[in-house]
Order: sequence, then structure tokens, then C-alpha cells
Amino acid sequence: MTASSLEEVIKANGNPVSVLRNSKIGMYVYPVVAPEFTNWRDEQRAWRESAVLFDQTHHMDELIVEGPDAEAFLSQHGINSFANFDLNRAKHFVPVTPAGHVIGDHIIFRERMDKFILVGRAPTANWLKFCAAIGKWSVRITHDPRSNSRPNGERVLRTHYRFQIQGPDAAKIFEKMNGGPVQDIKFFHVDWINVGSKKVQALRHGMAGAPGLEIWGPYSDKEYIHSVIMESAKAAGVDMHQVGSRAYSTNTLESGWIPSPLPGIYTGGGMLKEYRQWLGADSYEAMGAIGGSYVSDNIEDYYVNPFELGYDFYIGWKKDDFVGKEALAKMKGGKNRKKVTFEWNAEDVVNVIASAFKPGEDHFKWIDFPQPNYASTSADMVMRDGKMVGMSMFNGYSYNERCMLSLGVVDADVQEGDVLTMKWGEPEPTGKTSTEKHKQAEIRVRVSPTPYAREARENYADSWRTKGG
Repeated sequence: MTASSLEEVIKANGNPVSVLRNSKIGMYVYPVVAPEFTNWRDEQRAWRESAVLFDQTHHMDELIVEGPDAEAFLSQHGINSFANFDLNRAKHFVPVTPAGHVIGDHIIFRERMDKFILVGRAPTANWLKFCAAIGKWSVRITHDPRSNSRPNGERVLRTHYRFQIQGPDAAKIFEKMNGGPVQDIKFFHVDWINVGSKKVQALRHGMAGAPGLEIWGPYSDKEYIHSVIMESAKAAGVDMHQVGSRAYSTNTLESGWIPSPLPGIYTGGGMLKEYRQWLGADSYEAMGAIGGSYVSDNIEDYYVNPFELGYDFYIGWKKDDFVGKEALAKMKGGKNRKKVTFEWNAEDVVNVIASAFKPGEDHFKWIDFPQPNYASTSADMVMRDGKMVGMSMFNGYSYNERCMLSLGVVDADVQEGDVLTMKWGEPEPTGKTSTEKHKQAEIRVRVSPTPYAREARENYADSWRTKGG
């Protein structure tokens, strides 16, 4: 009998770790957008030196939550305080389970007092849809899932287009688009600007330390908006690069956001068991993959909490209640791990790559460029003196920094500058189609600041990136 829910998938396989480590979903794909427009090296360089255009239309879910209870509903199901969340503002919204484990995160926009738009990966959207379905909330949910990873020529439609322009020369493009200087928009505030003949909403944002605006509107306007942006860059004399799907995800390595922690929903009774029974067998949570050298029989060893990701200062302790509040109160002040950047030793990386050029010998796990993520969630062991002291969770190559980097968590006593050892590659064959036969390697990693890029550390407004988390 074919499983119809995540809970049935787990029961049929005995352990969620086995399910996810043997997923056959393949490589994690950023859909629709071309892999490269020029080349990924120049596209990375441009967000540091000139300007870039990110097409964010296709790789994220969008959820519209509206109705008389919209704020109360979201406040109940996210750790964030809504006390200062006025119109035309945005927040980094983080929901956790009743046990305090992170489910995911979204950027949330307040369009009206009773209407919010959330944008991000599937786990947060799925969780909120479930919570609305089982609760007695006066809210209406509209879900626009990310575009198909492999559309195979089929027409792709979204509710909204979403573009981001950023870089040191971005302001010159904005002025041309707007037909004059753009008003000062504070960080994570929203205002209206002109893009040619259209008025669009613009969020003051930035993903690699450089200033930027994110704009969105009806999908039917996408081609017009795109053409105005391109013409405005040309008129401004800016060497703007469109960023393809290969380079896009690597910007977070410089700015320090971990985009794909494993949702902490695979264990627990009550509400969480109901959720697993509600989630389909074809959901992100049921089909996603765990990749990496860390193998544990306990799925909870892959979970993270807000303190570990540096999100603890979001927590609205003054709220009467929210899902996970009691569990987070117990975690507060405990020995939580902390988020860091790992700088990979260049000689060790080259040694891993060189092994693939030795016919007749087993080689190490291939390091793809610019990003060797071969699963939805990465979990590579980071060791000190034979003991696991951290986990590498998201990796890639930065042309700007000329090194391999990864983001992850380490024990509280690990210090910046410490040199640790990361185990690269998987200890046993799995059913993942994204993993070739290989042997494991050891790569030295230096514990480095987060964000790694000086521009991100020094230029971001006060946020999790500047809290030392």
C-alpha cells in the first residue's frame, strides 16, 4: 500500500533519517532562472564591485495570510514580537515547534493591518497552512508554491514577480528607474517607487552586505519591469550582471544566513504527529534529502534552535503565548551551539579535487563549483581531537574571497580562529541519486566570523548578522 502522508512514510521505513538519507529527489534545484548569464565568477564579483539583478521569482513559496485574525495567528505561530510591526514593514519570521526546534524562516511583509505576505522555503508555508487548518482562526490562506524544479518545457506562472537589485552602484540604477532620486527607505521598510510607468513596492534589503532594493508586483508585469531595469542600468552606465541560479545561492555564504536547516518536525506527539499525518508523502518534508558525513539514528541530532542560529533576539518574550515559548524559555541560558563560518583549507580542497584525476583509484566526494550541496539539508561532521564539536550545514565557493566556505554551528567553547577538521563525504553508500561512489576526506576548517564578508558585518543594519550569533 502506497504511503499517503509523511507519518506513513516514516512508519514504513522505520526511521526518518533513513528516509531522508536515501531520498531520490536528486540535486536541490533553483528553478527556471538560467544557470549563468555571463559566468558565475563575474556574477559573484559584481555584487561586491558594481551591481547585480537577482530574479527571485521562482525558487520560493509565497503565502498570503489575511483576515481579522491574521496578526494574532502569525504572532501565535512565530517567535517574533509584532509590537512594532507597522504597515509597510518587513520582518524575518521564524516559527518553531512546541519543542522549540526551528521549522524554517520567511520574510514577512505587512501590506494591510489584516494582510501579510510571507516568502521563503516550503517548510514554513506548510506549517502555517496546517496551523490554520486545525485552528479556529478567522484567516484566509493563499499559497503559491515555488516553481517546478524541472518544468520540462511546461509554462510557468506565479502570482508575483520578485527582483532584487543590489551592489555599490545600485543607487544609480534606482534613480534611472524612478525617474529621479529615490527617497531614503530604512532597512526592512517598504515604500513605493517608480519603475518606468509602473508604481511598485520596494523593500530596503541586501543579501551580501551591499545596499539593495527588492521589488515585486503582478507576474504579468514581469517582462516590462525586467526590461526597464536592464535599460536603466545601461543608461546609468552601470556594469550590472544578471545572476544565474548557480551563483545566486552562494551570496549567503558571505552574509551568513543558513537557508535550509532541517525542519524539526519528524518527532514528537500531539500537534507534531497530527502535522506529519497532514503532510503528504510528496511534500518537501517527506521527499527532501539529508547529505553529508554526519550519520545519526536520532533525527533530532540534526535539529537546530533559534539560539544556535542567532535568532534569539527576535523572541517576543512579552507575548502572552506562542508555540514553543515554554521550550525556548528552558533553552535560554543553556549550552547552545553558536553559528559560525568555516573557511576550508585550500590545500585540502585541491587534494580532494585532484583525487578524481587518478584513474583506478577511489576518489573523494566531488566538490562541485560554485556549490557542492547535493541535498536539501547538509550535515557534515566537524571534529576536534576525535570528538564532534560542530556541524557544517551549507557550503560553497566565494570568488570574492577566493575560498570555499560553509556555514554551520559549533559548541559554545569553540573559538574564532580555531582550526578544526571537517569530514567530507558520506561513510556509506545511500540511495541518493546525487551521490556518486566515493571515499571520505578530512578537510581542515578555520572557524571564522559570521558574516564572513566585512561589508556584511559592517554595513548591515542591526540584525542577527550583527549580533555575533
